Amino acid sequence: MEKVTILHKHFKKFISSQTIQEKVSGIAERINRDFEGKEVVFVGILNGVFIFVADLFRQVNLKARITFLRLASYHGMESTGKVKQLIGLSEDLKNHIVIVVEDIVDTGTTLDHIIRQLQSFQPAEIHVVTLLLKPEAYHHRIPIDYVGMEIPNKYIIGYGLDYNGYGRNLDGIYVLDENNES
Repeated sequence: MEKVTILHKHFKKFISSQTIQEKVSGIAERINRDFEGKEVVFVGILNGVFIFVADLFRQVNLKARITFLRLASYHGMESTGKVKQLIGLSEDLKNHIVIVVEDIVDTGTTLDHIIRQLQSFQPAEIHVVTLLLKPEAYHHRIPIDYVGMEIPNKYIIGYGLDYNGYGRNLDGIYVLDENNES
């Protein structure tokens, strides 16, 4: 599909599923190389990351565990700027290498909150992976160790990303078509 409509908003294809899978494989290769012989704990940030982290985790050839956090800073198409924790950690992180996995980093507010929370568990190291980064919107200083792609500051859906809960099941990534809104 080149175009989709969700709740009266029109979106056009932005990134193909093939390109996404190439980026996921590239990130997995780097993680495998950088942490060879080490044990790591992946922390996926729900809801949007579930497809990306599943694809990534299946390509990791390390001694690895995975857990999830669920936080939110979006309502509709706008970031609220307020982050609230909904579901906590289920793994012991003390003295472990933690790899935080995000689907997208835009302002960095959610990521900043997550890192501060994770530091209280005294991990040995914290690293950050994101499939997508919006450098124009990012205003925090947290280093992002693995970035699949940098994208413009546009609203996107697909591959786990949603608009009011819809569109996560799209295999590619779609951008809001600002010329064709209704």
